[in-house]
Amino acid sequence: MKKFLLVALLVLTACSSESEKQYYQLPAGEGVIAPMNTDRVTAQRHLWLSHITVSDYLAGTGLVYQTSDVRYVMASSNLWASPLEQQLQQTMTATLSKALPGWLVSSQQTHTGQDKLEMAVTGFHGRYDGQVIIQGEWLLTHDERVVKRPFLLTLKQNEDGYDALVRSLAQGWQQVGLNIAKEVSLLE
Repeated sequence: MKKFLLVALLVLTACSSESEKQYYQLPAGEGVIAPMNTDRVTAQRHLWLSHITVSDYLAGTGLVYQTSDVRYVMASSNLWASPLEQQLQQTMTATLSKALPGWLVSSQQTHTGQDKLEMAVTGFHGRYDGQVIIQGEWLLTHDERVVKRPFLLTLKQNEDGYDALVRSLAQGWQQVGLNIAKEVSLLE
């Protein structure tokens, strides 16, 4: 009986010492999502955000934090609520839709010959010096022309903690989208 009580006590202690998991979702940002017109979508231009890929170290469920110039930690209790690639795709589609009036921006191909945007994200994490890093490149195919641009955004994280990290990442990701929209709108 003493053995059973000791085992039960150890199990309860182990269970209570596990940290509670926290789940995070990128906020779309205030004023980013355009209201939907359910009657009819009329657009002069079409942009297909075909896919966004992330580096392997970002593809896990945990948020990533860089602890030194060469070391990265993947959080085990602070997790993305849905796959990061999916969140990046959804928020980028919303940002571009709002920033490109007169365009239909979609994550689905609507017809052949439309402009196509692909993105590769190689950095999307917090860093030991209080900075947030968003890095990668985008590739736009437009009228048989290809435009390729790198992006690197370093933002100051104003507060400590994962909530602030996720908000800063979302703010930076929105800025990347606005920068892409400026370049896309200049194409003829």
